[in-house]
Amino acid sequence: MKVLVSGASVGGPVLAYWLRERGFEVTLVERAPAPRLGGQAVDIRGAALTVADRMGILERATALRTTMRGMSMVDGDGQEIMRSTEETVSGGRFDSPDIEILRDDLTALVTATAGATYRYGDSIAELTQDEQGVDVTFESGGRGRYDFVVGADGLHSNVRGLVFGDESRFLRHLGMYVAIFTAPNFLDLDHWQTWHRDGDAGFGLFSDRDPRVMRVNLGFAAGPIDYDHHDVDQQRRLVREHCAKLRWEAPRLIEAMDKADDFYFDAMAQVEMERWSKGRVALVGDAGYCASPMSGQGTSLAMVGAYVLADELGREPAGAFDRYERRLRPFVALNQALALEQQEGQGAAPENVQRAANAITLD
Repeated sequence: MKVLVSGASVGGPVLAYWLRERGFEVTLVERAPAPRLGGQAVDIRGAALTVADRMGILERATALRTTMRGMSMVDGDGQEIMRSTEETVSGGRFDSPDIEILRDDLTALVTATAGATYRYGDSIAELTQDEQGVDVTFESGGRGRYDFVVGADGLHSNVRGLVFGDESRFLRHLGMYVAIFTAPNFLDLDHWQTWHRDGDAGFGLFSDRDPRVMRVNLGFAAGPIDYDHHDVDQQRRLVREHCAKLRWEAPRLIEAMDKADDFYFDAMAQVEMERWSKGRVALVGDAGYCASPMSGQGTSLAMVGAYVLADELGREPAGAFDRYERRLRPFVALNQALALEQQEGQGAAPENVQRAANAITLD
C-alpha cells in the first residue's frame, strides 16, 4: 500500500519508518527545498524514548544531547539574579531520563533512518479521495494516487486546511509569540542557558554544539495578531516592535535576527479538533494536536502519535484511524494540559510532566 506523508521534520520521518517496517511504500513531501536547519532544543520524554529505542536511534540521540551545565536569569542590565546547575528552563532536571536535543539534530537522525522517498521543494496543491484511495496534485504539477495521505506538516498544516477547512476553527491561541534563530555566540555561552524577561517581552539564549554559535528565542506576549505566515520581513518587524524596550544585549540580538538565514516565527498555540481524520486522510503531531512549545512535549507527541498510527495501519487498515484516535486522545489531553499550567505562570510540575509523558502503553 502507498502512503503520502506531508512534512519531513520529526513526525513525518518517524511515521515513514514504522510504516515501512510494516510493508508500506512511503513518500514524504516537504515544502522546504532541503531539511530545515536551526530551531530550538526539543525533548524526547517518556513513551517517546521507547519509540526512539525501538527505532534503533536512542543511543545516537543520547550522544547528541545538549549536555547543558545549567542556566541563569538576568535583569535588564545583564546582572545575574538566579542560577541553577540542577535544571534548565527548556530541558528540566538533569537527573531525569529525558533527552534534550537540538531540533535539527533530531530531524537529521530520523530522516536518515526513515528509508522513505523524499520529495523536497514541493507541496500538495489538491487532493480528492474516494473509497479506494486519494488522488493528489502537487504544486509542481505532478500527480499521484495513494491509499492514504497523512498530514505531519505542523501548526499551519496544509493538509488540514485542504481537508478540514480554515485553521481559525482549530487554533487555541496561548497569548505568546516567539522568534527562533541562530546568532554569533558573542556571550561565549558554554553549555549554558541565559534567560531574561521584562514586562511582556524577553529572550532565552542557548549555547550550540558549535561554540561560535548560540540559539536565540526572542518572544513577547500579545493577543492574536493577523499576519502573513509566509512574510518573514513582516514577522521580523513584529518582533522588533514588541521587543524594542528590552535592554542589555537585546539590540545585538535584534541585529542578529535581521541577518539570520534560519529565522522562524510563530504563535504559541494549540490545535484542538474533534477528529484527526476524514476518509483516507489523517493528521499526526502538531497538525492534529499541537500542544505548543510551552508543553515541552510537542516532539514526543509527534513521535508517539506516528508510532501508534503506523501500528494501527499495520494491524488492519480498515478502522485504523478510529483506533489511532481512541488510543492517543487521553495521552494528548494530558500533555496539552501541561502548556495550560505553564500559561498560568506556575510552570508545569515535574511530576505532572513525567506522568503525562508516560501516560500511554505502546504494545
